[in-house]
Amino acid sequence: MKRKPIKLTPTSYALLALLDRFGELTSYEIKDALETSIENFWPVPHTTAYQEPARLASGGYLSARQEKGGRRRRRYALTDAGREALRAWADDPVAAPPQLRDELLLKIFAGADPEPLVTARLAWYRRKIEEYESYLAAVKLAPGWSGPERTLRGGIKYHRKMIEVFEEMHREEEGR
Repeated sequence: MKRKPIKLTPTSYALLALLDRFGELTSYEIKDALETSIENFWPVPHTTAYQEPARLASGGYLSARQEKGGRRRRRYALTDAGREALRAWADDPVAAPPQLRDELLLKIFAGADPEPLVTARLAWYRRKIEEYESYLAAVKLAPGWSGPERTLRGGIKYHRKMIEVFEEMHREEEGR
């Protein structure tokens, strides 16, 4: 069967990596798995969880299987071509630089009072660290999950550092 050539995006690779990690999933299961893993460091619109798997299947990177009974959901799994594309992308030593997109900083730039914003953000970072630490405890029990474990450790360090940054901003503001 001839496959339609498609361009793979970083979000395409995110879905390939998710299916490589979790195996066969429905679009709904993909959306749920994204929310507790990749979306913590790579935002993916919810509609993508429903549209991108079909697009990747049309390019031969995923297989699609219709369930026979029940809700007759479509289940997606990584193909050999998908696995090869994922490995080639992951093994490439070049990655695009990060982008900072922070509404709190935009609001401060626009003249908002930073105090309530920073207070709420600090609480959010602390909750996020607790969330990551609970994921980390679960991942440590699963053999072969060193990539997700490293990612979680990096996320915890990032959020701790951001607490330092915002606490310093708060101290600077008080000193004015």
